[in-house]
Amino acid sequence: MERLTIFTPAYNRAHTLPRAFEALKKQSDKRFVWLIVDDGSTDNTREVVEDFQKEDCGFKIEYVHKENGGMHTAHNLAYKLIKTELNTCIDSDDTIGDEAVGKILDFWEKNGSDEFAGIVGFDTDFEGNVIGSRFPEDLKKTTLGAYYKNGGSGDKKLVYRTDVVKKYPPYPEYEGEKLVPLGSLYTLIDEDYELLVLDEALCRVEYQPDGSGASIFRQYRQSPRGFMYARIIRMKYAASFKGKASGAIHYISSCIFAREKHFLKKSPKKLLTVLMIPFGVLLNIYIRIKNR
Repeated sequence: MERLTIFTPAYNRAHTLPRAFEALKKQSDKRFVWLIVDDGSTDNTREVVEDFQKEDCGFKIEYVHKENGGMHTAHNLAYKLIKTELNTCIDSDDTIGDEAVGKILDFWEKNGSDEFAGIVGFDTDFEGNVIGSRFPEDLKKTTLGAYYKNGGSGDKKLVYRTDVVKKYPPYPEYEGEKLVPLGSLYTLIDEDYELLVLDEALCRVEYQPDGSGASIFRQYRQSPRGFMYARIIRMKYAASFKGKASGAIHYISSCIFAREKHFLKKSPKKLLTVLMIPFGVLLNIYIRIKNR
């Protein structure tokens, strides 16, 4: 019986999906579903996945195609479709770690409960180097925000309970925009739940030259309302004044790009927003220069 859904948003990644598939086939624990959400690919992603489905690989492969809308819209659709107790996202240019499925399910069966949103583990690169920092030896549970606030660094692999994720609103989808920062959902979950810490490598990552991280300044300009949404959440829930102020600065810059006239009314921290206006304007100018 499947306990875990591994979902993979894919946009023109037919050339990297076979590597992800090979890593999944090597898992000794097959109690998972692989869900590929094709975000409007124009390459041969569908044909590649159909070839995967013809193999006797020991696990179920589900495929769904949608119009291109960006990573967050693929996550929205995945969360609607997932039926297993747990879920995790493995990006189309990454691979699952060695025996990661067994590590996740065994750990959850021993330690999981309704008290926790799920599990957090760490990522490595393809040479086995940990991305960012390891977890402190005595850290057994944490929120994602608290981990970073206390000096943690680097992308971490999140395994969430599906019923928890479904409690929260989906990422907003704005016409003409392709990005809402995924961390906005994780921040909301942090307000209500902690994560169990599994100090194991769950994913091997590779950052593509055309990935979202490589084009972040362009995304700031092209998806201002998505970033406005994320910055509102940051202003509301950041644990430190510095975090709230940073959220306000980025919020102002995004509002300028979006030509949002009612930015002060929509801000959850109005006085802070007023104080940060000069810095938000300067950030907006800096982003424009970087996008030349």
